[in-house]
Amino acid sequence: MLLKDKIAIVTGGGSGIGEASSFRFAREGAAVIVADMRLRKAEAVAAQINEEGGHATAIEVDVSISESVESLVERTVSQYGRLDVMFNNAGTLRPGTVVDLQVDDWDLVMGVNVRSVFLGGKFAIPAMLRSGGGSIINTASISGLHGDGGAVVYAASKAAVINLTRAMSTDHASDGIRVNAICPGTIETPPVMRMMEDPTALEVNLRAHAIGRLGRPDEIASAALWLASDESSFVSGEAIVVDGGLRAQSPLGRLADPRPDHLR
Repeated sequence: MLLKDKIAIVTGGGSGIGEASSFRFAREGAAVIVADMRLRKAEAVAAQINEEGGHATAIEVDVSISESVESLVERTVSQYGRLDVMFNNAGTLRPGTVVDLQVDDWDLVMGVNVRSVFLGGKFAIPAMLRSGGGSIINTASISGLHGDGGAVVYAASKAAVINLTRAMSTDHASDGIRVNAICPGTIETPPVMRMMEDPTALEVNLRAHAIGRLGRPDEIASAALWLASDESSFVSGEAIVVDGGLRAQSPLGRLADPRPDHLR
């Protein structure tokens, strides 16, 4: 088991990538704190993990509020005695250009996507120092590696996550704390699949990924598991791209349908 006897917090653990990662971590031996602002969803995930013979606790958290994140870490350490893995995964999206995006929406996305990573590191790192080190994983996006039209605050927030990851890793590498980010492509999470109900949006996204399909949450969970485990012990400060070949192909390549005939 890659995470035997490890203690892991997963924010946004009630659905999507966070849910898949909570299950994956638990099946690899970790005790998992499923943290989400939707407590009932977190409780459902934790209950299922426990039914499978794993160990999980659900905790309500607002990742943009300092006191809430501090309490999350304190409760984890109080219950389990240590913290080994912090997966800052919670995120949100509001569409819009700089002209039509509302200021409140900018503040909301920056709070959930960026402030959360700052707070997660701020409170997790001291706990990790007391137990000899750990791994921090931040969910970024390929949108943080290029400009995405119509999603200006999301792209800006994810770019911030990537550079915050690098800065945190530099500050704390000598403490035995590794910090990395994951940059997913388009993943079949509940909010994404609602957007994919538009046939045009689905077609564009299928063509964008060289593999010819969207990613699954469990595929991002696999990357998170690797970064959480000692298998990645010499990896820090990286933004790991898991995007089905989206960034590998040119925009012209996206004009062709990469899917095999039986998937068209």
